Amino acid sequence: MKTSQNRIQNTFKGLKQKNEAAMIPFITAGDPFTDLTEELAVAMAENGADILELGMPFSDPLADGPVIQAASLRGLEAGMNTHNYLKLVQNIRRQSQIPLVFMGYYNMVYQYGLKAFAEDAVSAGLDGAIIPDLPIEEADEWIAVARRAGLDTIFLAAPTTPMERIERIAQRSRGFLYYVSVTGITGARQELPAELAQNLAMARNHARLPVAVGFGISRPQQVAMLSQVADGVIVGSAIVRLIEDGIRQGVPATALVQRIAGFVRELKQATRYGIKPGQGA
Repeated sequence: MKTSQNRIQNTFKGLKQKNEAAMIPFITAGDPFTDLTEELAVAMAENGADILELGMPFSDPLADGPVIQAASLRGLEAGMNTHNYLKLVQNIRRQSQIPLVFMGYYNMVYQYGLKAFAEDAVSAGLDGAIIPDLPIEEADEWIAVARRAGLDTIFLAAPTTPMERIERIAQRSRGFLYYVSVTGITGARQELPAELAQNLAMARNHARLPVAVGFGISRPQQVAMLSQVADGVIVGSAIVRLIEDGIRQGVPATALVQRIAGFVRELKQATRYGIKPGQGA
């Protein structure tokens, strides 16, 4: 089973021709209810998102900070599970051709069945999968079934990852390499490490596929800076916090979607500062 086209690869190629980085927002499926997630996904795609990372709620999200942990809890309470997640992906895919990337933990994939999940994910319209608690040394079985199904596996590298290991991670990745900007868990940060730009430049020199950076990125100014040295910029907690704030303030769903779409539009505009020519995808 293969996808008719590689949406992730084609997106990065097209953006490189325009000399801009990918804007990759993250939201949690089912937060605070499934219909809103669907509306948010379509609205973000229409307002500049190039790739969408769609989180699968989990009871023990080890890589996530309190904002996304809370979103996972809201999603679970709203009834989100793997079956409903794939149905949500189908609904989004009917309305948009934006590349869709699963973000979730290995337990959910394993319980579903590796081969069944990979095949059903592609059938639903997913293009890639990020499984943060699956290291490359233990991923052979998953990589085999994912590649046969046509699902890109996106592995993570951290600031503490030696460059020789980044090369190995990149060799096993498809779609793009996810470079974690900071050590620790997800969560918006006011300041990013001073050495991040240099680390990203080295990672891109060692990887043979696009490198997207995430964790801690919350402002258009940060996106503009990172777009100079990365092929894609991932923003998660800052968007999820806007959803949480809207829920707490009682903002109507339509207005909340417009608020998030406007923020994504600002972030996308920041990516157009341009990536360094000759690097990346």
